[in-house]
Amino acid sequence: REQNLRGVAAVAGAAAAELYGLQILAEGIQTIKDNHTRFIALGRDPAPRREGPAKTMIVMATPHQPGALYRCLGVLAERGINLLKLESRPSRQRIWEYVFYLDFEGHRDDPPVRSALADLAQYTTFCKVLGSFPRRI
Repeated sequence: REQNLRGVAAVAGAAAAELYGLQILAEGIQTIKDNHTRFIALGRDPAPRREGPAKTMIVMATPHQPGALYRCLGVLAERGINLLKLESRPSRQRIWEYVFYLDFEGHRDDPPVRSALADLAQYTTFCKVLGSFPRRI
């Protein structure tokens, strides 16, 4: 948008078009009717906490050994934290290692979540909180 490029388009949510003053060329472009793409905005400073239920999103890597992911998920289970989403992607740094994206219930400032995040450090090779967001029920 800032460069006024011609013949260029982007796939994004309607809010992005409104924010940047862009024209929506097509809606409902997914090939599977109930497919939804999730867009998130990341920043260096945490967003202020909102009222209501929250979810936290993290990215983590585990050692390539039996039970590594199991132990990480156990950290959440022991605290009664409900897992909402789990995705894996191959690591770009090491062959046969994976990076996991997790969404779970609770805000990173909630005592059970804070405790779980601290304990995950002993079972992961990398763990980063991407953010805590309002949870749509």
